[in-house]
Amino acid sequence: MLQLIGWSCVTVFLIAASSRQLHRFDVVLNDLVAGGSGLLITDIWHRFIRGRSWAGGVNWRMIAGPVLLLAPAQMAFLMLVDWLLRHEFGDLAWMPMLILFWSGVFLAWNVSYVTFLAVRRANRFQSEALRLEVLSKDAELRALQAQVNPHFFFNSLNSVRALVFESPEAAAQMIDQLASLMRYTLTAGMTDTVPLRDELEAVNAYLAIEKIRFEERLRASVAIDPGLEDLQIPPMSLQTLVENAVKYGVESSSSGSEIRIVARRGHDAIQIEVANTGAIQPFVDSTRVGLSNARKRLALAVGKDASLDLSESAGWVRATLHLPVAA
Repeated sequence: MLQLIGWSCVTVFLIAASSRQLHRFDVVLNDLVAGGSGLLITDIWHRFIRGRSWAGGVNWRMIAGPVLLLAPAQMAFLMLVDWLLRHEFGDLAWMPMLILFWSGVFLAWNVSYVTFLAVRRANRFQSEALRLEVLSKDAELRALQAQVNPHFFFNSLNSVRALVFESPEAAAQMIDQLASLMRYTLTAGMTDTVPLRDELEAVNAYLAIEKIRFEERLRASVAIDPGLEDLQIPPMSLQTLVENAVKYGVESSSSGSEIRIVARRGHDAIQIEVANTGAIQPFVDSTRVGLSNARKRLALAVGKDASLDLSESAGWVRATLHLPVAA
């Protein structure tokens, strides 16, 4: 396409340069043949330098070729056409100027060709770099999610262990709930994001497990704005926040805690908030997998515009996911 456009422009220039003689058929035909022969010669030259692997940059061969080979070949061909049309050669006094003109044209073609290859090569390198970056992020995301599942099951098994001696029936019920959660986490761990609806089902199952353990000490409520059920979030991200609310809100308080899960749409972002009564506590006995892991997975899966904040006000601890509206 670029070849056709470039040599069409050269042909138009030649016709414009000989505008006073356009009434002569041989002049117009010579201009058209000049454009066509230039296209043919540069196509052959293009294949030649590709076969010799000279396209890595501008070197002496790329400069000498147009001047010493292409321009003389073009001139020889045009003189042959001129002789076939008129059975005589044109004014040879123009020969040095024509050779200089065609040398400049073919030299410009070589520079444009090398520039085009350099731009295409740079785009390929950029695409490859982006591909490797995506693969790296994907591997990092999988590694982070692989950390979350054992961490979640560790917490759940601790809950089962606490009930085995107190209430075997409740422990058996909790194991059933845990089995359904295992199916979700194993399936969700294969994708970068899951619908908020699926994550909420897992959270409700988790809260049902902890409700068996904490009974009235755990009070939970969920409020989701309409239309947010299909919102894509990293798997186990909401689950991680709820786990922290249970661990540092319900478990650490003798009177328990209320847990509120709210998802609302703002002007420029969607907010998912998990709040519990209490205060922010130092993570003394934590494995530190939770919040830092959730932040990394959120950035990798959704993008840099997403964030996770932890704040405390008026006796409530709030962990808030901020997601771009496009999410």
